Amino acid sequence: MNYTLNQLRIFLKVVQTESVTKAAEELFLTQPAVSIQLKNFQDQFDIALTEVVGRKIYITDFGREIAEAAENIINQVHAINYKTLAYKGQLTGKLKISVVSTGKYLMPYFLSEFMSENKGVELLMDVTNKSRVIESLENNAVDFALVSILPPTPNVEKIDLLQNKLYLVGSSKINFEQGSSTKEILESIPIIFREKGSGTRQTMEKFFTDNKISVLKRLELTSNEAVKHALIAGLGFSIMPLIGIKNELHNKELQIIPLKEFPIKTTWSLIWLKGKNQTLVSAAYLEFLNRERANIVQSKFIWSEQY
Repeated sequence: MNYTLNQLRIFLKVVQTESVTKAAEELFLTQPAVSIQLKNFQDQFDIALTEVVGRKIYITDFGREIAEAAENIINQVHAINYKTLAYKGQLTGKLKISVVSTGKYLMPYFLSEFMSENKGVELLMDVTNKSRVIESLENNAVDFALVSILPPTPNVEKIDLLQNKLYLVGSSKINFEQGSSTKEILESIPIIFREKGSGTRQTMEKFFTDNKISVLKRLELTSNEAVKHALIAGLGFSIMPLIGIKNELHNKELQIIPLKEFPIKTTWSLIWLKGKNQTLVSAAYLEFLNRERANIVQSKFIWSEQY
């Protein structure tokens, strides 16, 4: 047999996602490239690894056994790499972070230089909604969590990264008439909400409650990208974090509706369990953030100051 580590990684990802398309997305490959490598891997076995019924791929019992072996091999290769780098005196290990969905526009900029400086560090970053982020943190499944609203529990410590500014946003093709009060405006237009468990939704609902605003017509969508596309299409308005709409504002697809009560301001914070024993990697990352966060904000997010 002549299979490669690359084929093992691709097959394992297909098994984990149960989809060639999703595997390609997570591996940053094209779908045809994944399909070709999957076929080349399968051709080395006389027993089927997968079955395609309709448009869905199913993993056979034999395929799952091969996937388990593949995962063990890949883990051993990682261990060899870690040992080699550690022997050379380099930092090695995993950095596990859970990030609220809008935080994906922010967190990579606070990771890029650290990862570049430490080739032996493996990053595991889960992007999900706030409820699951907090659950991961409370279960001690991650080193850090990125949130824009601190959880009610006092058992966390934090480092603030960036101010989070949220504005009322709509399609740039809509001619928005001024003159009415914010309450009258928000009670007369369709409002698009994120799903329950989203930090942005929590901020929106608190704003509406504090200002005694009754939203008469609402839509609910389950991702920031879905909300943006709905706004661009003219389906309504939403309150959105500025960092998530930079390109759409630049391309004049969306506009910020100028109301005196906005922006709503929160803070993007990286949090961790109080008293947690930091690993060498997580401790090094905290040291990096304390040293470099101001420079990162200045170099990567200065554009937000114009709003």
